[in-house]
Amino acid sequence: MFTGLSAFPLTPLADDAVDEPAFTGLVQRLAAARVDSITALGSTGSYAYLSTEERRRVARLAVEHAGTVPVFVGIGALRTSQVLTHLEHAQQAGASAVLLAPMSYQPLTDDDVVGLFDTVTAHSSVPVIVYDNPGTTHVTLSTELYGRIAELPRIASIKIPGVPADPRAARARVRAIREVVPEHVRIGVSGDATAATGLVAGCDAWYSVLAGTLPVPALSITRAARQGRAAEAAAESERLAPLWRLFAEHGSLRVVAAIAEQEGLVPGACLPLPLRGLDDAQRALLARVLGDLGLARQR
Repeated sequence: MFTGLSAFPLTPLADDAVDEPAFTGLVQRLAAARVDSITALGSTGSYAYLSTEERRRVARLAVEHAGTVPVFVGIGALRTSQVLTHLEHAQQAGASAVLLAPMSYQPLTDDDVVGLFDTVTAHSSVPVIVYDNPGTTHVTLSTELYGRIAELPRIASIKIPGVPADPRAARARVRAIREVVPEHVRIGVSGDATAATGLVAGCDAWYSVLAGTLPVPALSITRAARQGRAAEAAAESERLAPLWRLFAEHGSLRVVAAIAEQEGLVPGACLPLPLRGLDDAQRALLARVLGDLGLARQR
């Protein structure tokens, strides 16, 4: 389950409530595209902004509408007791695995982080994905910490931040991680702009923001890289460079939300306040980029 392309859909809101029909449509669209897995309630899914009941309902909807595609569910929260509640709900929904990001308000020590994963893996009946996303959680996991966590039972994959753009440095980064984790633990790259480089460098999976809204180009990159067509994967990623620049400038969540809104996949202003979407000028530029790339109206 932890290889290939994992698509992270938005959790769209309307009038400050989860738009369940829009979310269901996104999941069904991903299942029809035949992504390798769907990750609900990742950072792109705004999990930290949702209530416990909203998250429970979203997990259930994702599993119900994903068909045969495995569904991973994010369970991160500030308190361990809350994490365990989300874990229970994800398991009850039928999640194939859970995704755990250690979140912080007060800084966490390495022992705090290991203790969290130790508690969760002891209570989980499904595999656990380690979610390293320092840009949103403000917790940075070192390579050494990867090794400590990966020794725990049920740890199945580590979602790492983007790799270096230089292919040699990317291979060295992936090799360094593999040296400290058990052989069965898969490495998944995030940071869409360097995903092709990461896959070619030896990552097993791409945990993708883009794929949650536009699965076709993400699948093209993933399939090329996984089948040994490194130059083709790199060329397709480079073709999307204007989109990656928008991700870097405005944040990938705001950009994919605007894409989904422009494509009519979700309602306008779908992000949870106080997050605001792109302004009119930014949306116009995004529309031109999508048109130039041939990505508009990919339904």
